[in-house]
Amino acid sequence: MTGTWSRLLRSTPFRLALTFGFLFMLAFLLSGAIVYQMMSADLAERLDESIKETYSVVAATYAANDLEDLVATIESHAKLSPKKEQLFSLTDPAGNHLAGNFTAAGLPDGFSAFDAVLPGVPPDTEYRAFSGSVGGNNLTVAFSLSETEELETVAMMSFGWATLIITGLAVAGGALLASRVQLRLDGIAATMVDVSHGRLDARIPLTGKGDDIDIVSSQVNAALDRLSGLVDGMKQVSANIAHDLKTPLNRLQMILDSASEKNLSGQKVGSELAEAHAESLQINETFDALLRIAQIEAGARKARFTDVDLGEILQTIAEIYTDVAEDDGKSLSSVELHQAAGRIHGDPELLTQMFANLVENALRHCPPGTTIKLSVARHGDHVLAGVADNGPGIPPDEREKVFQRLYRLDHSRSTPGSGLGLSLVRAIADLHGASIALEDCEPGLGVLVSFPLAAD
Repeated sequence: MTGTWSRLLRSTPFRLALTFGFLFMLAFLLSGAIVYQMMSADLAERLDESIKETYSVVAATYAANDLEDLVATIESHAKLSPKKEQLFSLTDPAGNHLAGNFTAAGLPDGFSAFDAVLPGVPPDTEYRAFSGSVGGNNLTVAFSLSETEELETVAMMSFGWATLIITGLAVAGGALLASRVQLRLDGIAATMVDVSHGRLDARIPLTGKGDDIDIVSSQVNAALDRLSGLVDGMKQVSANIAHDLKTPLNRLQMILDSASEKNLSGQKVGSELAEAHAESLQINETFDALLRIAQIEAGARKARFTDVDLGEILQTIAEIYTDVAEDDGKSLSSVELHQAAGRIHGDPELLTQMFANLVENALRHCPPGTTIKLSVARHGDHVLAGVADNGPGIPPDEREKVFQRLYRLDHSRSTPGSGLGLSLVRAIADLHGASIALEDCEPGLGVLVSFPLAAD
């Protein structure tokens, strides 16, 4: 239990709740003090008005050289206050008592306060009095402050209890909120611990409320998805490298062994060395492509971004590969501009590499007589660029796999290439914030890349 409270006290949500509770309590106390002072001043003012009004009523009964009515009025008022909440005193100029339920002595004219010592009255009872001269005699009217003090005491007790209740609610509410938030933070921490121990499929549970913790948790989950995908990709790459590069490395070793045997027997090894050189170049190209993809995925090329016209890039691709396609028994159509395509923000060299890879991929895997078509068009706030052919296409269940590094279809393993062309295309598209869709052209395959339009 001690550990739980210690952890709760260290909790940021609990401390924030206590801080806001303290500030609220401080504001309540300050406002309560102001209200108390205003109430006290208002009660004092009302009491003075009542005393002055009673004095005026009593004094009005005096007639010139006739004290009888004044005395009768004072005695009547005194009898109405048996507990002496109200005091009345009429004395002559010499201070002799003429009427009333007490004798005022030494009180100045106007308002004053004094402690009365009277029979039946608690000691130290305070009174507020007003004194004045009536027909040469001194008239004093005094009201007890006990009622006012009782109201002030009630107000103070109310503020005190309210302060205690607010403090209790602040602590209890802070503990409740902190415990709920702490549970969610513990879920995040537990997920991070699982991830640190290699469980990359662990995800932070979401409440569905859409609050700030859910938003942060969603972003962390998205980052974990990305991390898991990258790790899986690295595992796949490692497996593919071991599988796909094992054959050329073994072939390179066999060629070198053959060359070594011929060299020992005095035979010429020129053809073997040329073949070994070709094999080593192919292996180096594969690793260069892997490093290039890694650099692109790291975002290192974003510093070269500028506004680019995709139509111009595809037109250049068409001019370069038209003759290549004809020499291979295929045809490459001109770029189709359905409307003003607009410009995108990107790296011209990488974009040229992307569409060159798509065209080369079509040329490599399509039979003679295939028609390859390039297109670019603007669609809303995106620019759509595509490469389509009427060749054999790609089976639907294989379309997402072809973007994996070193992945090759079974019927493509006999053709030259490393299986990294479409992986490079995907990396360049991701760098530019573009999406790729593989479509069935019935027959053939269409690769459609959607780029966000460059901001004005």
